Amino acid sequence: MFKIGEFSKFSRVSIKMLRHYDRLGLLKPAQIDPATRYRYYSADQLPRLNRILALRDLGLSLEQIAPLLDEAVSLEQIRGMLALKRAELEQQLQSERRRLDRIEARLGQIDQQGRSHAVDIIVRRIEPICAATLRQVLSDNDDMHFLFEEVEIHVARHAARADEAPLAIYHDAEYREDELDVEIAIPVRSDLPGTKRISVRELPGYDSAACLVHTGRYDTMEETNAALLTWIETNGYSIAGASREVYLRFSAAGLDIELPSAYLTHNADEFVTEVQIPVMRN
Repeated sequence: MFKIGEFSKFSRVSIKMLRHYDRLGLLKPAQIDPATRYRYYSADQLPRLNRILALRDLGLSLEQIAPLLDEAVSLEQIRGMLALKRAELEQQLQSERRRLDRIEARLGQIDQQGRSHAVDIIVRRIEPICAATLRQVLSDNDDMHFLFEEVEIHVARHAARADEAPLAIYHDAEYREDELDVEIAIPVRSDLPGTKRISVRELPGYDSAACLVHTGRYDTMEETNAALLTWIETNGYSIAGASREVYLRFSAAGLDIELPSAYLTHNADEFVTEVQIPVMRN
């Protein structure tokens, strides 16, 4: 018999870990002195300890290892457990490869553009939104504020506005300088009637959307949009829906209705807009 310290030394497993295996029932001491409570191990226990170490090295948890130490477990059962672990590791490797590709693409964009836009792009889920909406083709993008006013006034009249940011959805399949197909959306918290021009509907959610936050005036957003589109292309994504602009801080000057104060500013340099583009993997 070997004292726990001796067994630890030649098995190269710490005393702390041997005690942990004891508590979990994976490797009980061969004998415990009833008087001193010293743990003793035998050389016959080394094969079991080596199996624990080998399975740990393959990435299995101690909970997964426990049933595999039973001699009644068949080789086919062990093979099935390892096959599942292999599939899990392959999925992790694919995820890490995609992460590495994103890092490489962002480093390339920073080197080319000398800016950090690419670092700030995230891909996340977009939840569905219940909103009052007004869709119209605009010859001048500056006319959008009239649409916002029309919908905000209608929603305020029914006291139905949700404490969420308004947004615009661009339905054109390609970039256009004029004749923009735009849908204004004001989130609502309760049902309300529509009008001939205003609809109340649920905006669809998306599992994945590339998102980038722009701070400042709207006439400086071209660079933000370009950076986002470039990132989508270089990271192996395709556009999967209409792009959105969510207005996290904006001006409502001249609009005589109450809006959530957290979203308001009088300084155009303090505007905050999140551009969202639904995407899917190529």
